[in-house]
Amino acid sequence: MRRCPPPSHPEMLRASFLYLSASFDHLGENVTEEKAARAATEDYLAAFERIAGERLNANVSVKLTQLGLDISPDLCRELLTRIVQRAQQLDNFVRIDMEGSAYTQRTLDLVLEVHQTYPNCGVVLQSYLYRTMDDIARVNAARVRVRLVKGAYDEPAAVAFPKKADVDANFAAAMEQLLAKGTYPAIATHDERLIEATRRFAREREIAPDRYEFQMLYGIRRDLQDRLLREGYRVRVYVPYGTEWYPYLMRRLAERPANLLFLVRSVIRERRAA
Repeated sequence: MRRCPPPSHPEMLRASFLYLSASFDHLGENVTEEKAARAATEDYLAAFERIAGERLNANVSVKLTQLGLDISPDLCRELLTRIVQRAQQLDNFVRIDMEGSAYTQRTLDLVLEVHQTYPNCGVVLQSYLYRTMDDIARVNAARVRVRLVKGAYDEPAAVAFPKKADVDANFAAAMEQLLAKGTYPAIATHDERLIEATRRFAREREIAPDRYEFQMLYGIRRDLQDRLLREGYRVRVYVPYGTEWYPYLMRRLAERPANLLFLVRSVIRERRAA
């Protein structure tokens, strides 16, 4: 069985991304001390230097609670600006991850604010939230790049679709709006039906494959990643790294037990392909 442990630092992955592109995520969230937020910022700045030095086709993904959003909005703004500014100097890009729905509005507001000065930043939107189509209209108008995901946090029915079929339908509708009116969207899913729906919509609208990309988790569905690459599509893998990977995994499984079923299916598929 091929195993894919989270790497300890981006340089360990150089050989892995000769053909794939990547987005590195230094694991950590909901920090409660300014010292930890500043340390995470320094790690991201160092990651950009390594990415540039080794000429990797990679960017970074950050969570605002890792940059102190729970401590102080001003602190978070300061640290995010430092990261995005350095990324711009190195001709790179920063993706701001979306967290639980309690952070959605604050995340969007800060991204839109920073994007006015540094357009090399984008955001993540989650199709399981009722509000997402409205958010897409807002970010499309501002030409903010979006990564579209289904969403992995446990959310109440008051704010999110409880049924998978509705989440998928909203994902498809959001995907169409992003492809038709967005700015280089990232369609992040391992769901082959939604991937095929994306390809079909792009063909029908004559949207070239270089105007969007697919994104998947590092080590999950590599057969599908390879197939899309062979067919001429762009694929980026999301690579979490650092010492906090085990707590991160356990939190995700605890928050949303359905994630465990997805993980088990992926491992079984990888084993059969080995």
